[in-house]
Amino acid sequence: MATVVPLKTASGAATVRTAADRYLDSITVANTRRTYTTALGKVCPALGEDRPLSTVADDEIGQALEQLWGTAAVGTWNSRRGAVGGWLAWCHEAGLQPPRIPAWCKRMPDPGSDTPVRSKTAIDRLIARRDVALREKVTYRMLYETCARADELLGVNIEDLNLAARQCPVKAKGAKAVRRRGQAREDYETETIYWDAGTARLLPRLIGERTRGPLLVTHRRPGPGKVLTPRDVCPDTGLARLSYGQLRALLDRHTCIGGQEGTGWDPHEFRHSGLTHLGEQGVSLLLFMAKSRHKSVSAARKYFKPGAAALAEVTSLLAPSDSQH
Repeated sequence: MATVVPLKTASGAATVRTAADRYLDSITVANTRRTYTTALGKVCPALGEDRPLSTVADDEIGQALEQLWGTAAVGTWNSRRGAVGGWLAWCHEAGLQPPRIPAWCKRMPDPGSDTPVRSKTAIDRLIARRDVALREKVTYRMLYETCARADELLGVNIEDLNLAARQCPVKAKGAKAVRRRGQAREDYETETIYWDAGTARLLPRLIGERTRGPLLVTHRRPGPGKVLTPRDVCPDTGLARLSYGQLRALLDRHTCIGGQEGTGWDPHEFRHSGLTHLGEQGVSLLLFMAKSRHKSVSAARKYFKPGAAALAEVTSLLAPSDSQH
């Protein structure tokens, strides 16, 4: 177990790297030290190793975690988040005035745990709210209608959209890059997602006169220290692609309970809810897997979790006939 050793530098003056090294030195369990060294070895350069730890903002911690492990497996995300959280807690006890992991940067539930199913009415009500901006309305509606994964939708560019057919290609989950001879860049295996009238009505308003670049962008241009690929920046406006962490923070703000951060919905709940609603409607497994793009039946079956309304309806089949008293 780590022990707190006061640093020789003045309170708040320790750099990110110094604080990390001292924390790692205080860990006596070899396996724990090795795991935490891996995590902090990537987080520190992302934050800036030579800057004072006290100048790092909470959101910078969240953005670093999201950038490094936002698309990693749940176990990896939770492990790395736990390592950073342990480091910051140790720094707090040492009086270094460290940042905290933001509330929107939540520990992910285990794959076997239940993901909440939001009713269609609740989703419609959320999207109809006046305080939800057009960009978020499009994102939430599109996530629900396409049943796409959030990172898939965030990676869509305007030139990928087929507005007439209400469809677009997305990078397949787990797809590996393939560079063919003579190509200037790597390509990925793609899959097609489809949306309906709700998204179709909103998309033209969001796109406006733009013809290329990320579909979902931030409202501010990236700072000088932000390194982005040309594909992640709108060539017309200079705005950066919306990140998963930013989307999760926006959704949490719109759905949190009693204004308490970290109690709101997760972006994955739109996909999970949409697929569950399809299962409740009796969609065939073949069509369901085509929509969800699952590769195995066992992975698709977990979405067939009928809600209260569906269970009440099927229970009515057991009711006595009208002729019985």
